[in-house]
Amino acid sequence: MLGDPRPAVTAYVSAHKINEGTYPSLAVLVNDIAAQVEQYGSMSKIPAAAVGNTRNDMYLVSEAIRFLMKDKESDLSKEEVGKLNAYKGSLDNATKFIPNWVKIVVAIALGLGTMIGWKRIVVTVGEKIGKTHLTYAQGACAEVTAAATIAAADVFGLPVSTTHVLSSGIAGTMAANGSGLQLATVRNIAMAWVLTLPAAMLISGSLYWIFSHLF
Repeated sequence: MLGDPRPAVTAYVSAHKINEGTYPSLAVLVNDIAAQVEQYGSMSKIPAAAVGNTRNDMYLVSEAIRFLMKDKESDLSKEEVGKLNAYKGSLDNATKFIPNWVKIVVAIALGLGTMIGWKRIVVTVGEKIGKTHLTYAQGACAEVTAAATIAAADVFGLPVSTTHVLSSGIAGTMAANGSGLQLATVRNIAMAWVLTLPAAMLISGSLYWIFSHLF
């Protein structure tokens, strides 16, 4: 195997198609990761400038192995699948984790947000999406739909917003009941969905730029 192995592995992750370069490239990338970690002894000791590259390689190999074990063309034995699963687990333990301080800060932020804005949320969801107040049956249908959708998203690793799913479910029950929708509220919710991503990107990017120059 000559040259950079990443394009071949990336191509497999994108197309899920094994070719003559898939296994050699994946093997070289695995060896590269081992060499990078072994050079410093552990992930925590890798210089900050190199951590991004090492983590990206780990993410790429982990995804490639995940698809490889599901690929019927891979023709892997049970022993090989077991070894790949163990190796993927070690990669995920080093990359896919949430520090305790992040969990605590997020929990506090969610709790404070709910304490302050709960009334506006409840009124909007219960009274302003449809032209009539939400009934028990509509609420139950919307909750079941939201639970099923969120569970499916969790299984397939899809990023969804619980609030968006629930409000969409309520809108569906209103439309099915024939009570009609308040288009102004639906429009505002849709605009919030569209604008949230670029606004959050802009704010977080600006804060990162400020903090990186201050500290």
